[in-house]
Amino acid sequence: MTVHLLDVESRDVSAGRLGLVVDAPAPRPLVALNLTDPVAGALTLGVLGASHVVTATARGRTLTEQVSCDAIGAGGRPLPDAEHRGGYRFASRTESVSRRALGRRAETLRAKAADRSGWLCAAFPGDRDALTVLTAAAADGQWHWRTWHLYPYRDESVIVETESRWQP
Repeated sequence: MTVHLLDVESRDVSAGRLGLVVDAPAPRPLVALNLTDPVAGALTLGVLGASHVVTATARGRTLTEQVSCDAIGAGGRPLPDAEHRGGYRFASRTESVSRRALGRRAETLRAKAADRSGWLCAAFPGDRDALTVLTAAAADGQWHWRTWHLYPYRDESVIVETESRWQP
C-alpha cells in the first residue's frame, strides 16, 4: 500500500508559490518510493511538505526534479508550463476546480495509489483531500512520471499536475 497519512503540517499551502528546480541537491522526503528498471536505472519518488522531489539515476548520470515552494530559493524559478534540457522534459498545468470536483479527483487518486504499484500518495492533516500523488514507470530506457498536488479551499480549489520524462 502506498497511501500515507502524514502527521506533519503542509509547508506548501499555495499552488501559486510553487517553483521548479532541476539538478539541485534533493531535500530529504517525508515518504519515498524507490523503483528500479534494468535499462532505465533507479528512480525515487518523494513527497515533501505538499510538494515533490524525484531523483533518477542511470548510467552514471543523476537528475533531480523538485516542485515546491522552496524550489525558487534553491535556485529554481516559478513553476513553468514547460522545460526541456538534454534528455529531460517537464510540463505542468494548473487547474481551478470546485471543492466537489477536487474531492472526486482526490478519491480517484487515492484508489489508484492503494491498488497499483509505482504509485505514492500522501495526505496531510486538516483536510483529507490535501494530497500529493506521484506515479512513475520505465519504458524504452527512459523514466516517465506524473504528479498531482491538490490544494483544497472552501470556494475554488486548485490542482497542479506535472508530467516529466528523462532519458539519460
